[in-house]
Order: sequence, then structure tokens, then C-alpha cells
Amino acid sequence: MASLSTPPATAGVSPSPRPSLLAYKKAAGLTPSPWCGWRRAAVATAATSSNRTAAPAETIVTGNDVPLLSFAEVAERLDEFHASGTRNQNYMAMYSSIFGGITTNPSAMVIPIDDHMVHRGHGVFDTAAIMNGHLYELEQHLDRFLKSASMAKITLPFDRSTIRSILIQTVSASKCTQGSLRYWLSVGPGDFQLSSAGCANSALYAIVIESPSLPVPAGCKVITSSIPIKSQQFAVMKSVNYLPNALTKVEGEENGGFTGIWLDEEDFVAEGSNMNVGFVTQSKELLMPRFDKILSGCTAKRVLTLAKQLVADGRLSGISSRNVSVQEGKAADEMMLIGSGILVKPVVQWDDQIIGSGKEGPIAQMLFNLILEDMRSGPPSVRIPVSY
Repeated sequence: MASLSTPPATAGVSPSPRPSLLAYKKAAGLTPSPWCGWRRAAVATAATSSNRTAAPAETIVTGNDVPLLSFAEVAERLDEFHASGTRNQNYMAMYSSIFGGITTNPSAMVIPIDDHMVHRGHGVFDTAAIMNGHLYELEQHLDRFLKSASMAKITLPFDRSTIRSILIQTVSASKCTQGSLRYWLSVGPGDFQLSSAGCANSALYAIVIESPSLPVPAGCKVITSSIPIKSQQFAVMKSVNYLPNALTKVEGEENGGFTGIWLDEEDFVAEGSNMNVGFVTQSKELLMPRFDKILSGCTAKRVLTLAKQLVADGRLSGISSRNVSVQEGKAADEMMLIGSGILVKPVVQWDDQIIGSGKEGPIAQMLFNLILEDMRSGPPSVRIPVSY
């Protein structure tokens, strides 16, 4: 197993200014890593092609109009693409084991196209929220991340403590105090074969996305998805194979809803496109489908823990995780979607069925407030401070 010399997890990382990618050609004299041997040749090529006239970055070219670009010209176009405002999120920092460090230049936040995560889907990912300069439930998400990697037969490039340190340092370098951290493990680049035997090393990537606004617990509509649910083996693993999830989300939106709801092979309620589902029954029981055939949601499990406060004060009669039929779900007083990106989102309509009163329910709002407060001031077991 490879090792990486890193400062302690709480140590800050001083980010460099965000230079143009064109400035990177000055590094041509540096010794390239095994992954980056192409850079020296690419920069050398750039020096011999300075007289080449390139089409504007926004130009769509066909046939013989397609220009042959130098590395410097590609770098310039990447800068122009980022400056065009095409992206609708703010990417604050990225770590890549390919170049062995952190960049704060969004134009440089790229991965090799021959990475098997790109062309074969052989990779896993996970996330963690950043709130008030703390990483929320990083340990819990990291445990699931490494379990997914094991199931996907991905050898870790570093041990757990080093991966944890890299993730925290990436957030530190980003200067982002509210947003999200996303990270991936791949069998790595190497070729375009199906087998990963030609991949010399696995790869770790991480990115910090700034999200200054908080989710709003507004009621939404969902539909029963017609997209086949993933088999249990792949449903419980957080892999990058999210085409079924994406199509379920699109199908929901095309039908005037927020997302689709999957049913399992026995027609019990399973999960949403990338979120868990919860109900408040007419007897005031908080009910969620069992996690044995679906992704074990870290936020959903935390909600189940926090909901014990509502049982203690009599607002809930109990908490249960079991099979839930569609009929029981649609007859519930409240229905909600639960996930790290939305926290707790009430559902007021499922297909043609109005849920409860047709308005956001009180328990969903209470659970939203509980998880938000936990993110802001919860115990050290769920909040890791970041040194900026």
C-alpha cells in the first residue's frame, strides 16, 4: 500500500493563488510523476506551435475545421470555458492523486479520460457536508466509502487515516466554510480495456463545492418510477454507476415532480433516486424501509437517532425500520425524502395521491430542524473542525 507524507489532519494548507493553466508550462523542467510524463512533451510541443491560429473557444467546428491544439492552447481554452460561466456551481479546491496535490484553479480540476471510472464506471464515491467550518459525519461517510471500495474490488491508494487527512486538507485549502466535499476512488487510469489489470495504481479524487444557501424544506411531488431498481449487490454500494438514479430523477421531473420512488422486487417501497424515504404513520410512528436492499443513508440513520427526542417528548409514538407497502406509504400522515443534499424534504403528493393534509407536516419540519442543528452544534462524533 502506498503512503503519503501529510501534515496532521488539523493542520491548515495554504492554497496557492488561482493561476491560469498557461502558467503550469513553467513546470516543464520538474520531474514528472509516473502519471504525468506526457506533460513535458506536451509543453515542448506548445513551444513549436505558437504560430498556429486557433478558433474561438465557443466555436463549434466540424470536418476539416477541427483544430489541432497544443497543450498551451488547450489550457487557454479550459480557462475560457471556466470564465464563460457555463458551470453553475463554485468549485473551490480539488485533490488528485494523479498529480499528487491540491489545486484551487477550477480549470485544472480534470481527470484522465482513460481512468476506468470514466469509461467503465469502475469507481465509488461519497460525500460530506461542510457547515460552519466543520465536516459533518465524515467518519460515517468515510466508513461507507471504504466499504464500497472493497465491494468494488478497488485497492486503496493510501490507508484510511491518510485518506481522511487528504480530505480535511482539501477543505482547508478551499477556504470553504459551507458547502460539500465529494470524493472518489477509482481503479485508476491505464487503458480502455474492460479489465482493470492494466491499471498500475488506483486513484483518489476529491472536490469542494461551495453552497452558501441552505436547502428549504418545501413540499414536493414524487412519482413511482418505471426505471428498474438496481439489484441488491449494486444498490447497497455507492458506485459511480448512477445512470438508473439519474433517469429516475429525470422521469420524476418530466412528470412535474421532484424525483421518482423505487419499489423493490416485492413491490415494497425502496428509496428515491439518491435519497431515503420516510413516513409518519397515522399512529405517529416514524417509519423507514429496511436498509438491507438499498443504500444505507448516513443522513437517514442520523435522523433515526435524532428522532428519539421526538419519541421522548411524545410527538412520535415510536421509530421503526421494516417493509413498507405502497398502500401504507400513501396512507401515511406524512412522507419525506432524506439525504445529505436536501436534509429532510416533505412529500405532499405521490402519484395522484395527496399525502396527509397535502401540506408540509410538522414532524418533517422538526426533523429538518434537528438535523440542521446537529450540523451546526452536534457532538464531536459527527463534527470535525477544519483549520483554515
